[in-house]
Formats: sequence, structure tokens, C-alpha cells
Amino acid sequence: MTLLTPGRAVLAIAILTATASASVPLTAQEGAPNSLTPAERSAGWTLLFDGTTTNGWRGFKMNTVPEGWQVVDGALTRVGEGADLITAQMYAGFELTLEWMISSEGNSGILYRVTEAETDTYWTGPEYQVLDDAGQPAGLSRSTAAGAVYALYPAPEGLVRPVGEWNQARIVVHGNDVQHWLNGTMAAHYVLGSADFTERVAKSKFSEWPGFGNAATGYIALQNHGDRVAYRSVKIRVLP
Repeated sequence: MTLLTPGRAVLAIAILTATASASVPLTAQEGAPNSLTPAERSAGWTLLFDGTTTNGWRGFKMNTVPEGWQVVDGALTRVGEGADLITAQMYAGFELTLEWMISSEGNSGILYRVTEAETDTYWTGPEYQVLDDAGQPAGLSRSTAAGAVYALYPAPEGLVRPVGEWNQARIVVHGNDVQHWLNGTMAAHYVLGSADFTERVAKSKFSEWPGFGNAATGYIALQNHGDRVAYRSVKIRVLP
């Protein structure tokens, strides 16, 4: 794994922060779901979901899309049991934006740099937590709240919207620098392979899987955690 030096990491963060407003695609309130504007196309954005088919996706360790995932009302929706979904293509550095809506008490996740070398997606790929925070038991850990790096880096309160409303997620992976955004606010930030990351992993359940967080490139996955969840306006821009 090639790690960013502290100086390069700071520079990368500064560049990403300075260009954030220019690079983020239109939200649902500003444009039609599952579409790209000419400006977005010029900036290098592509759609990972066309709003009508499951083209570009397959089940984890499968050649087809499991029946538990269907297109419902223009959203890629978990409606039943089945494998996690993964993209057809692997990605190293990228900026991903999408909208998600979770059911009451629901739980799901967006994973990245996932490989098929292990039994489950979360054995290799870090997770952007998708959750109905309000529907969880009292004393919810912020490290497992919406927008968090699941079980590793907490997300602040007050960012997630109520059940029935769409949330905007943004994940930026630039080298080993990773940002999680939720509804326009940075929810978590960390550096893959850093001493801090390694220490947190060692104290978590992920210590059981040596390949966790180590892949330089991998698939993006949508987790089937047993609850209904919908995703739309899934857009990606590959970063150098």
C-alpha cells in the first residue's frame, strides 16, 4: 500500500475542500434524479445507476443481480434477501455521490475498495454507515451512526434526515485520504494505513480479517443488511 505523507495528505485535503462546491453533482432538489447535467459530464462524472435497470451491478461473488434487489420508483432498492450488490468496475481514487432512503429502524451501508478474496464485503472494505439513527436503541454509538466509518470513526449528531426523506451521501477517496459527507457536512475523515487507522482496526472486530482496508483498489458495494433501503442518483468521478 502506498501511503500519503503528512504533507501530501494536508495538501490533498486542502484541494478537495477548496473544490468541493464545484465538484459535487446536483442534489435531488436542484436537478432530476438519476441524470447528469452537461457540466457534470464535462467534469468527468458518470452514472452508476440509470434509474430503470440494474445494469452495471452484480451480486457479490455472483454474475447476476440477486432477486432481493429491484428497481422501484426510480431507485435501486433492497426488497428481499440476497447478496450485497457490487459495481462491475473496480475503483481506487474516486468521488462518489448518491441519495439514500432507509426504512424505519433500518440499517445498510456503502462499502468501498471491496475485494472478492474474502467471505463478505465488510471483511475487506470500509463502510459508510446508512442508518435510521432515531430508530436505534437508546445510547447509539456515534461510531455506528449514519455517515460514520462503521465501528471506527464516529459521525456527529443532527446530520441525518428522518425516515421517508432522502439523504445525500458523498464519499471521497483521494490516495489514502478518505472523507465521508452527509447532507453537505463532513461526517468523518481518516487516512487508510495511518497509525491511527491501524490502531482503531486492531481494537475492532475487523482485526480478525488481515485484508481489511488494505486493498489499493476495489468494488463499491451496497449492503443487504436485511432492511429495506433505496439508492438513487448514484454518480462517480474518478480521481487521479
